[in-house]
Amino acid sequence: MPTPPRTPRRRPVPRPPAPVRRRRPRRPRWGMRMATALSVVVLAAGGIGHAVVSGLDTGITRVDPFKDMKNRPQAGHGMNILVVGTDGRDRITPEEKEKYRLGGAPCHCTDTVMLVHISEDRERASVVSLPRDSYAEMPEHTDLTSGRKHHSHPVKLNAAYAEGGPGLTVRTVESMTGVKIDHYLEVDFTSFMRTVDAIGGVQICTTRAVKDSATGLDLAAGTHEFDGGQALQYVRSRHIDGAADIGRMQRQQKFLAALIERATSGGVLLNPVRFREMATTMLSSVRADEDFGTDQMLALAKAMRGFTPASSEFVSVPIGDMSFPVKGIGSTVKWDAAKAQKLFQALREDRPLAQASQKAASTGKGAAPRTAVVDVAPRTIRVQVYNGTRTDGLGRKVDDALRATGFDTTRTPMTGSGQELKRTLVEYDPRWDRSAKSLAAALPGAELRAVAGRGGTLRVTVGADYRGVTGVRAEEAGRGGPFEAVTGDQVVCP
Repeated sequence: MPTPPRTPRRRPVPRPPAPVRRRRPRRPRWGMRMATALSVVVLAAGGIGHAVVSGLDTGITRVDPFKDMKNRPQAGHGMNILVVGTDGRDRITPEEKEKYRLGGAPCHCTDTVMLVHISEDRERASVVSLPRDSYAEMPEHTDLTSGRKHHSHPVKLNAAYAEGGPGLTVRTVESMTGVKIDHYLEVDFTSFMRTVDAIGGVQICTTRAVKDSATGLDLAAGTHEFDGGQALQYVRSRHIDGAADIGRMQRQQKFLAALIERATSGGVLLNPVRFREMATTMLSSVRADEDFGTDQMLALAKAMRGFTPASSEFVSVPIGDMSFPVKGIGSTVKWDAAKAQKLFQALREDRPLAQASQKAASTGKGAAPRTAVVDVAPRTIRVQVYNGTRTDGLGRKVDDALRATGFDTTRTPMTGSGQELKRTLVEYDPRWDRSAKSLAAALPGAELRAVAGRGGTLRVTVGADYRGVTGVRAEEAGRGGPFEAVTGDQVVCP
């Protein structure tokens, strides 16, 4: 019987590979690309992310300026940061000390005091400069150096740090302003210089030559690119003219506006790498309160992503007396109590400070009467009046007239020596030549005479030719309204 044909063996059909496990990675790769793209968008939209700022606060030296504080002002709207600049120079190299005139022993005091208010909607930053020589009533405290207990006593504002550190500084500023401080930030010379360098420098414009022999600042009129050391010279200079600390505060405000302009236009706030570099540099040599950490930095970075120089506004606390004498302390700067109270009330209520001045400028209402325009504001020029004639009471009359025009007179006119003077004479230290010219503009026909070593107080000897005082005002673009506030876009380079 024939054998039936053998049925061909079927080759086993291979099992299909598990597609679910092997092909699914395609979707995660697409998802990762989307997640990455979204992350970039979030970082760009937010200015910075938690991952980028995480760990930055570990480099901050912590202080507790709010310890055991009682009877503090009621919290207002927005956030208030007390920023102080100290003259710490321990980590500055010998070469930098020589180049930027930073020699000498530090005074362990505050060189700069600013109250920075961030609006509740995070769309505006208001910076109020407080003169370091402001007359202040020091609260009762224990001296950090000697351990002695002190009752409340009058001092200059910058002495609060020397006697009681950050805590006493916060207490003193809160007592003077009625504004509750939310955060404390302390910057020294090293931090300042390194931060400016990390951001790529700042651009400052000057309309005239500027020179200060004390700091070595020597600028021609025009536009200048500053590195950290040059910027420090600029903000420290106070011997440029009779404006002294007031002029220096205005230059500090101009610098901050330029810093904001460079940070926003240069994309620092939108570039995580550059932001981290700048923040790391700055925070490595600052001191801050315990609560100023990653979350606060992130919130500020997000808030400032839409900032421009116009988002910032600057003002100096209104001054009543530029040279208020205090026994045992010397000459202090006394605030105009009524105007200062209105200013700090505006901060507590989260109101813009420059709004009134901008409105006045646009409508023409509230503008100052027509007067001669001078280089230096009269309120920053200290004047001693002498009567060089035989007319009784003329010295008092001229002192009153100059003070009414805005000059900071001594209010104690004196009698000149020698023969009757025919022509009114203005004597001045050569370093204050611009102030002298501004004063002479208020005394038509007056003779100008430079006297080396005379100092910051100008001397007016009234002559027989005196016919009255002409009103003068400084050309301070944008400064006006009740607080003489100016926005950042009005002071940066065009």
